[in-house]
Amino acid sequence: MENERYSRQSFLGPDAQDKIASCRAGVAGLGGGGSHVVQQLAHIGFKKYALFDGDIAKDVNLNRNVGTTLADVEGGVSKLDIARRTILGLQQDADIIAVPGRWQDNADVLKRCDIVFGCVDSFSERDQLERCARRYLIPLIDIGMDVLHPEGDPAPTMSGQLILSMPGGPCMKCLGFLTDQRLAQEASRYGAAGPRPQVVWPNGILASSAVGVAVDLITDWTRSLRGVVYRSYSGNTGLIEPHARLPYLDLNNCSHFPVEQVGDPVFRKL
Repeated sequence: MENERYSRQSFLGPDAQDKIASCRAGVAGLGGGGSHVVQQLAHIGFKKYALFDGDIAKDVNLNRNVGTTLADVEGGVSKLDIARRTILGLQQDADIIAVPGRWQDNADVLKRCDIVFGCVDSFSERDQLERCARRYLIPLIDIGMDVLHPEGDPAPTMSGQLILSMPGGPCMKCLGFLTDQRLAQEASRYGAAGPRPQVVWPNGILASSAVGVAVDLITDWTRSLRGVVYRSYSGNTGLIEPHARLPYLDLNNCSHFPVEQVGDPVFRKL
């Protein structure tokens, strides 16, 4: 029965389902992006999860969070429970570690993951998540989107990104996505950022692309995922393509995360 269930994705390789089922996927953030990621992972056949989110379903989530219902909002159901319900509806024997709080306080759970999806809102949290993933040699796939209103432009500009941060490869600072200036500006606005524009379709596009990258990493079905993955998304044109900055970057070395700094922290007496 299970072989028949996944027969239409047999092109992924003869051992693909075993590889997918044995991979523990971490998802940090179960909002607009993370809820899409969880749903797709369950459809594909992932059976091991580590989920991180401390929020409950709210009315403002209904325009983008996959699986969330009016009843969930009225009942104050946690996003973790909604994600768990989605997974178990497709994978009854799923092994789900659900963390109802900050992933920063549960690094022991995060380091058990084979791959992590970063679906967080802030630059600072992206920076923290990447640092943790690098320490434990875990591939991190970051997604995010925003809507800006450029001065003099009558139409808002919707944009997003997908970045694969691989241990040993260029990090988000190397790629110019995370910068000291961005982190400082965000820190100066802490507590006054206000609501960020979010809608369901760009989150779905970016999440789908992220899941595709993860499956390719696990199964190597395209035989082509060998270089840097940094894709930009334009919601105005509907295009997702390699970032225009890539040809101008030094992608050979990462000076921010030396290999000798991986693993658990070591404390020595002075």
